[in-house]
Amino acid sequence: MKVVLAVVGLVLSSLVMVGAQAGNLYRDVDLTWGDQRAKISQGGQLLTLSLDKYSGSGFQSKNEYLFGRVDIQLKLVPGNSAGTVTTYYLSSQGPAHDEIDFEFLGNLSGNPYTVHTNVFTQGKGNREQQFYLWFDPTKAFHTYSILWNPQLILFLVDNVPIREFINQESKGVPFPNKQAMRIYSSLWNADGWATMGGRVKTDWTQAPFTASYRNFNTNACAWSAGKSSCASMTTTTSTASGGDTWQTQALDANGRQRLKWVQKKFMIYDYCSDLKRFPQGLPPECKN
Repeated sequence: MKVVLAVVGLVLSSLVMVGAQAGNLYRDVDLTWGDQRAKISQGGQLLTLSLDKYSGSGFQSKNEYLFGRVDIQLKLVPGNSAGTVTTYYLSSQGPAHDEIDFEFLGNLSGNPYTVHTNVFTQGKGNREQQFYLWFDPTKAFHTYSILWNPQLILFLVDNVPIREFINQESKGVPFPNKQAMRIYSSLWNADGWATMGGRVKTDWTQAPFTASYRNFNTNACAWSAGKSSCASMTTTTSTASGGDTWQTQALDANGRQRLKWVQKKFMIYDYCSDLKRFPQGLPPECKN
């Protein structure tokens, strides 16, 4: 355990944290469903989503984006959260939508949360990777980040990369780079599949279930009326919020070492290793 903590304590030299100041949730998001189950408090600094037997709840960003880095601090549903799913994702609209997913699948008390990730391009997903975490995500806030630029997508937890999806359009693999996406989050009941394949159902005597959010930051290219707020995606500029390093950011040797550590120690499912699922051969992005 000491070794794990020591490795986690090494902040990635390969990844520069975006220094943008925390936004105001009143200004940055809309509460979209769930009535009073979705609430913003503390002057716009805290948002809570709740789920009961009758409904879940959710919110979305006011803006759409085409490339950027999104950071949010999240404290997941504590205790017996079996059957619940807390989501945090980017998505465009329509049947051929693009989507970049974090989903947190609830657990029986004492068991670990499952972090489910997926990437959809042109309406097609089936690119799941799942992980356990090296900490209890219900005890304190932790930062979950999506970095999306023309070269790659990175999923990060407390600035540690857990997944990389590289642009391989040269191999015929679609990459989400043409459709603007909005940021969404929700808390809902999925006990048909969420916990142990649906074998463990939601215990409604534990309701309401609540997840908490704070420090919602976007350093991104806002999209409006068919235009991007970023003049160029080929150069990096320095700003008061810490620069736009995400535009050209990639993993160096240290970052790749951390990614391998997470995937070796904490990955529990990788579609690129599921030969039974793809008897005709693995998807082309898996053949590096």
